[in-house]
Amino acid sequence: MSDPFDGTERSLGQLVASATAEMSALVHDEIALAKAEIRQDVKRGAIGSAAGIAAGVVLLFSLPMLSFALAYAINTWTGGHNGNGGWNMVWCFLLSFAANVLLAGLLGLLAYAKFRKVKKPEKSIASAKQTAAIMQNVKPHPRPAADAARVALAKGETVARSSA
Repeated sequence: MSDPFDGTERSLGQLVASATAEMSALVHDEIALAKAEIRQDVKRGAIGSAAGIAAGVVLLFSLPMLSFALAYAINTWTGGHNGNGGWNMVWCFLLSFAANVLLAGLLGLLAYAKFRKVKKPEKSIASAKQTAAIMQNVKPHPRPAADAARVALAKGETVARSSA
């Protein structure tokens, strides 16, 4: 960016071109910031989603297989393997179900913890609000009457002259 106080005056076209280039760079930088923040939050959300889906899959598909295996293991552990009976199979299946629900609950807590870390892009929002506030306060400089007459003549309009 050139120094505005270097002793040379820039034309209106140069000023407009400079302002346009700076606004374009500002918009591009804000978009890049928003993309970076959103990319980070999407990654966190994807990990949380994967953990939640894994919790559901584990609960759904492991219940029949794990429940039977665990229930028979409990029955065997309590003495059912030697013909002395052991615990009733109902209690063995209930314990097996409780273990599966506990596992699904732990995976669900992991998913919740990851989702809780997903936040709105605060830096991008603050930057956009700051830019909007600056742009609302910008007002065009009033033109002197001679400049207004030159612009009108350049457009082919007639200008009323006053006698001075």
